[in-house]
Formats: sequence, C-alpha cells, structure tokens
Amino acid sequence: MKTLHKYLVRQVLASLLLTVVVFTLVLLVGNLLREMLTLLVNGGAGVGMIIKAVFLLFPFLWVYALPMGLLTATLLVFGRFSADQELTAARASGISLVSLVAPILLLSLGCCGLCAWINLQLGPQSRAAYMQLIYRARFEAANVQLPEDTLVQTFPGYLYYVGKNQDGYLQNIQIVKFDEDTNKSLVIRAPTGRVVVDLPNQHLYLYLTNMVSSLSGTHERIGSSKSTLYDIDLRTATNQVYRPKISDMTLAQLTEELRLEQAHEAGRDKLILPVRLELHRRIAFSFACFGFALVGIPLGIRVHRRETNIGIAVALGLAAVYYIFILLGASLSGRPEYHPKLILWLPNFLFQTVGCVLLWRANRGF
Repeated sequence: MKTLHKYLVRQVLASLLLTVVVFTLVLLVGNLLREMLTLLVNGGAGVGMIIKAVFLLFPFLWVYALPMGLLTATLLVFGRFSADQELTAARASGISLVSLVAPILLLSLGCCGLCAWINLQLGPQSRAAYMQLIYRARFEAANVQLPEDTLVQTFPGYLYYVGKNQDGYLQNIQIVKFDEDTNKSLVIRAPTGRVVVDLPNQHLYLYLTNMVSSLSGTHERIGSSKSTLYDIDLRTATNQVYRPKISDMTLAQLTEELRLEQAHEAGRDKLILPVRLELHRRIAFSFACFGFALVGIPLGIRVHRRETNIGIAVALGLAAVYYIFILLGASLSGRPEYHPKLILWLPNFLFQTVGCVLLWRANRGF
C-alpha cells in the first residue's frame, strides 16, 4: 500500500511541476506582452529590467497556475492510471479508491496552505513590486526626455517647459524654481539646450546655452551664462511612486485598510465592502486546490484516457467555470444586496460537493 501511495504521489508531483511551469509561462507571456510591449517599442525597458520583471511576476502567476496545475495533474495521472489497467489491479488487491487517493487529497490540502500564503502575502507583494517597476519605467519613458510643449510638474520646487525636443536637442527652454522661504521664484530661460538621460543612476543632465535668469514678475537679469549644466535627480519625482490597489495589498495592508475604513461611519457599506470582498476572494480562492483535486480524481478515472491534450482541455473547461464565479463575485463589489461574498465561496462548495459525489460513485463502482 505504501509503495502504491508513493508511486501516485510521485506521479502527481511530477505532473504538477510540469503543468505549473507550462501555465506560468503561458500567463507570463500574456502579462509581459500586455504591460511591457509599449516600453520595449519605446526603448524604456532593457534586458535587465525584463529579467527582473519576470522574476517578480512568478509568485503572482502561481496564484492561478498552482490550482490549474493540480487539476490538470490529477486528471492526467488518474486518466493514465485507469487506462493502463493499474486501477483494475489495485481493485483486485482489495484496495478501496478512498484509501488509494487519501495521500493525494492530503497533498491538495498542503497546496491550499501554500496558495493561501501566496494569495495573502507573496503574490501581492511581488505584484506591487512589479507594478512599481513598470510605473517607474513608464514615468521615465514619458517624462525624462522632457516632452515638447508640455509643462512638467513632477519635480518638487520646479517647473519645466520645452518648446521643441528633437532627439534630445531642445529649443525655447523655461525653468521656474520656487523658493518657499522668500515666496519668490527664479525664472530661467534658454533658446537652445540638450538633455542627456542617465537611467542607471537615475539622473537627467540638462545643458543650457545662452541661459538668462530673472526673478518672477520682473525683467531684470540677475544672471546669465553661455553654457550651464543642470543636474536633475529623477528619484525626487512626485508621481513615479506606485500606490498599491486593494488587489495588490498584502494581508497586513488589507487589515489596516479595513481598520481605517471602519473608523469612518459615513458611507460605511460602500467603503468596507471592497476590502472585505478582497479578503474573502483570496481566502476562498486558496481552497480551489482541494475542490479541483476532488473533481479531478474521479473525472480522470471516468475519462479513462492517456492523451495529455484531453486532460488539459477538461482542466481548462473546469477552471473556466470556477473563475467565472470568482469574476462575477468581484464584479458585484458595489452591490451588497447580491451577497457577492457568498458567490465567491460558491464554486468551492460546488466543486467539493460534486467531487465528493463523483468520488463516492467511483468508489462504489471500484
């Protein structure tokens, strides 16, 4: 019996590792193409940044890849187990199906615990870091070149305006520097100049030609220079910091957000529901592995096929049904009268109930 259990666990773990890798790569390509294609075209993303983005995306994608991988693994392993007549041999030895699959169900519960940690901590943490990386890259691609005919207000204490910008060569440059102590501002003008970007060190160097400076509201020159260098620290930009959305918050951040919202009695139902709903969504989604295993084992036996494509097709169909409920519940975050929290838990109850019935029927026929 122990030998048979070890054999099934090894088969499921091997298939699980392979399917998780496949699903992760498929989801990875989709996310990178959607969020980094523009940066690649505009030259805002280098090889180092792409590699860092890939590693930051992995934990976030495991949230979806792990349950789908376990479902596919159980379908494939028990489909082959049945098609190769190994199931018949186990039945001839007097082994019940429930005792046979008990280690796999325990493995699925372990996967639930792993999913809970990824859902509540590792996944949102890596997603927030990934979005911060993308956000800064988009900011740099859009702003560090000082776009022409646009007032740049992202650096505290400064305003920048450039009339023309042709590949870093500037015309009609204006800089306003504010002084909070004197409540005055220094206006710097230059007919031409050049901008050089040092992204690795997060600096922008602005070379001004025939610069003239004066105080705001006056025409009196207080300084002039044929050639002037301005060093702008990109790290001081006010809008390059990504503020995590509710979906990108860790458990501690969600708990703190809920505590802050509970302190505001006005509009309580509208404010608290999205945070509570997000907590319910993540906890409910963490139990997907157990429901998928319960359904995947008897379905794999019933399908009775060795082909990998059949197992993957069935897994994708079942996962789509599960995720429809999750998306439906999340879309009703502003409609508490429809009880969206119950909708989020409904697929777990549905899959676990159907899985228990199918397993019981398979055990009777077994």
